[in-house]
Amino acid sequence: MAVIGASGALGFGLAIRLGRVGVPIAIGSRDSLRAEETVERASFVAPDGEFSAFDNAGAVAAASTVILSVPFRNQSETLTNLRTAWRPGQLVIDATVPLAAAVSGKATRMLGVWQGSAAQQTAEMVPDGVRVVSALHTISAASLSDLEHPLEQDVLVCGDVRADKVEAAMLIEQIAGLRCVDCGPLEMARVAESLTAMLISVNARYKAHAGVRLTSLPEQLWE
Repeated sequence: MAVIGASGALGFGLAIRLGRVGVPIAIGSRDSLRAEETVERASFVAPDGEFSAFDNAGAVAAASTVILSVPFRNQSETLTNLRTAWRPGQLVIDATVPLAAAVSGKATRMLGVWQGSAAQQTAEMVPDGVRVVSALHTISAASLSDLEHPLEQDVLVCGDVRADKVEAAMLIEQIAGLRCVDCGPLEMARVAESLTAMLISVNARYKAHAGVRLTSLPEQLWE
């Protein structure tokens, strides 16, 4: 699996959480030296993990599943630069959030994306045959990076193909305490992404790392 944006807080937390349960992680960065530094940091925090450093294109080429965890201001450029690196059948789990902080605004405000959401922009920019789901927007990056912190949070997964969402859920749920919930088609990503801004406001107010937990769901959520 590859993480594009693993030098950031969310991407790094996902990399070490998945790495320590045995998922080989290809860490991608625009700067290969920065990728190597991130691998060193990840290996120190999760010494049992298998981490390797690549530029972004190399990381995409090395994996069948790619988590895209970059700031919104970098999303379009990153995807443009990766246009020739993708291959049919790959799964992209998009965790991008179009926060106004991308244009020096408040992190508690959202930007309008004419496609509807950051995930829908990703789906438009990747080649045909590359599958896209939206997930991980409500998970606290600080909690992920603290391996001693219990999570017990739900991950809201949006996508147009049920099998793609199942595949993403099976990967994400290897992280103890995370439960994936099918929230419908990819167009619902605009709602899931906006919850990030709300949680930033809540966490700032209460000095916490709150997430989302849905109630009254059946015990079996995925086939």
